[in-house]
Amino acid sequence: MKIVIIGGTGLIGTKLAARLREHGHEAVRAAPSTGVDALTGEGLADVLAGADTVVDVANSPSFEDAAVLEFFTTATGNLLAAGQAAGVGHHVALSVVGTERLPGSGYLRAKVAQEDLIAKSPIPYSIVHATQFYEFTRMIADNATEDGAVRVAPVSFQPIAGDDVAAAVGRVAAGTPLNGRVEIAGPDRYRMDEFFRAALAAWDDPREVVTDPHARYFGTELEDLSLVPNGDAVLGEVHYADWPGRG
Repeated sequence: MKIVIIGGTGLIGTKLAARLREHGHEAVRAAPSTGVDALTGEGLADVLAGADTVVDVANSPSFEDAAVLEFFTTATGNLLAAGQAAGVGHHVALSVVGTERLPGSGYLRAKVAQEDLIAKSPIPYSIVHATQFYEFTRMIADNATEDGAVRVAPVSFQPIAGDDVAAAVGRVAAGTPLNGRVEIAGPDRYRMDEFFRAALAAWDDPREVVTDPHARYFGTELEDLSLVPNGDAVLGEVHYADWPGRG
């Protein structure tokens, strides 16, 4: 199969391309650096010619509410239009577990808008909802830092390795369209504040982790199950304790 990966030079896109090629697929990594820009539409027609599947793992360069909404709606609209014109038979997008449960987050509102566009398109589709990546642990801690302390809510947290995300997205991309969503998560569930307390200790990071039920996660307060799968989910294989990047 010819599978075009939008955002193909990023963390998940790079891992995904390698996995798809190992299984005999033609994986094309598309990004502005390769001359393909979904936000402007540049290069889409050429790269999608003859494609069986398109996988969108691109992310917004800005998390500001208006900018992220503009990015996901415009880029997705361009990608769907170009995909329909090219006869693409399967549109796959990577999204986030809990998008519909956190309307206070501008980023997640934008992901909901993206998903709505995909579901309303005539192209058969699959949406993969993933929990937070291990690779983003430091970034999440930094975002939660106020006055030198990391403020984290005591809620459920089930992060996943980027390799497991790529594996799951690859299986979906090579399969039959779901015309729906699948959730993926790491093999272990933690309490979020305890997870970060242990993670910072492993980094020899002197910041105190403060348990705060009202701590905001990228602008929104969390309930216990906001960030974890609601029901059945595909679980990754890599435990955080065994993940090479944890130190």
